Amino acid sequence: MKELSCFKDYDIRGEIGVNIDENIVFLIGHAVAQHFNAKSIVVGFDARESSPRFAANAAQGIIEAGADVLDIGMAGTEEMYWAVTEFGACAGIEITASHNPINYNGIKIIKSGSQPLDDQNDFQKIKRLAETKDWKVAKRNGEIYDFSSKARSKYVDRVLSFVDPAQMDRLKIVTNSGNGSAGPTIDAIMARLQELGVPIEFINEHHEPDSSFPNGIPNPLIPQNRSATADIVLRNGADMGVAFDGDFDRCFLFDHTGRFVPGEYVVGLLASIFLDKEPGSKIVHDPRVIWNTQDIVTKKGGFAIQSKTGHAFIKQTMRKQQAIYGGEMSAHHYFRDFAYCDSGMIPWLMVAELVSKSGRSLSDWVSDRFNAFPSSGETNFRVNNTKASIDRVLQSYRKNALSLDETDGVSLTFADWRFNLRCSSTENLIRLNIEGRGCSEVLASKLADISEMLNEPNV
Repeated sequence: MKELSCFKDYDIRGEIGVNIDENIVFLIGHAVAQHFNAKSIVVGFDARESSPRFAANAAQGIIEAGADVLDIGMAGTEEMYWAVTEFGACAGIEITASHNPINYNGIKIIKSGSQPLDDQNDFQKIKRLAETKDWKVAKRNGEIYDFSSKARSKYVDRVLSFVDPAQMDRLKIVTNSGNGSAGPTIDAIMARLQELGVPIEFINEHHEPDSSFPNGIPNPLIPQNRSATADIVLRNGADMGVAFDGDFDRCFLFDHTGRFVPGEYVVGLLASIFLDKEPGSKIVHDPRVIWNTQDIVTKKGGFAIQSKTGHAFIKQTMRKQQAIYGGEMSAHHYFRDFAYCDSGMIPWLMVAELVSKSGRSLSDWVSDRFNAFPSSGETNFRVNNTKASIDRVLQSYRKNALSLDETDGVSLTFADWRFNLRCSSTENLIRLNIEGRGCSEVLASKLADISEMLNEPNV
């Protein structure tokens, strides 16, 4: 039995030809179908060169296990999520490596109801099945059905249900798809908005899917990648900019000045919008940077609920609490009415509607929040011993802390600032976030002090 090292903590990803290939994807497709005793499985893929053939191999494994394939073609991960719910499929598979290097690929899997897999009861069992090839004899081979047009149309219906197109005014919006899979979906949304008479002007950059990624792997979370969108916003006098990663389950916003709006402030803004729609709702957030979101939710009469970082944990908490919205500072945004899944299209549509209705720019909406609750942004440190490095920081700061929280990593809170330290699950990296109350100078000082204690160069 060959162990499949492409199975990671949260999903499946690997280097093509090293620990993931067409045969491995076939085995995983077969295992998913058998594990769920599936009748139908949605299959989609991103813009990478290997993705169409990987999707074809996954589909072959599925039909040999006796399940039908609902083929949605090139599509974002969230389109796969919604198709599983929309068409009542037993599971969904998206072939994607998102923002990983060009020689990588991977698989994201969900089960019925667009629910994330349980690690022990689903993910590990699928892994063991794919490794052992302990196949049952299928009564029939499944069929492959082309659902690409139908799935996209239903998806566009759903994401546009989060806004009132009649309220959307004349805006100029830059989109940067990074030559990933977002472009065709944006085209479909644009066409529907045009049919509805919405007077938004779109300026689409790096729009066509291109598996060679001539402008680099799409990952706007990396600061040096942001100027590509910011410059176009400024050059065209746009009202806002939106950049996507490869499978567009995350979106990154820029205001009319070209300023990047960090994810933690977008979480607060979306929470505010939802609480205006449904007062008293529950909002889920991750533990890294929390004060801005908690302040907005409290003032709006909502309930802020903290969850461990990661899509499986956020979705689980949202379902348990029946929360209307959940957000992470990493630009993942989750929506109750989108099967509790994350979407990179719904956030910018909601912000565009807000800017249109209010007459206030995106900058107007977030600038005061930047000042009230400054944030350092996430800083990564490569260290030799993560535990020893974190212990060194805690020994220095813990005695003066007002509280300690270990929901995810460790957070210490003080009167006018707090920090969160988390270890990477795959590397000897420590991730540091610091936030404050109204004084950015405190953040700079604490960032310098903690950086010195970690005593390793930033990466």
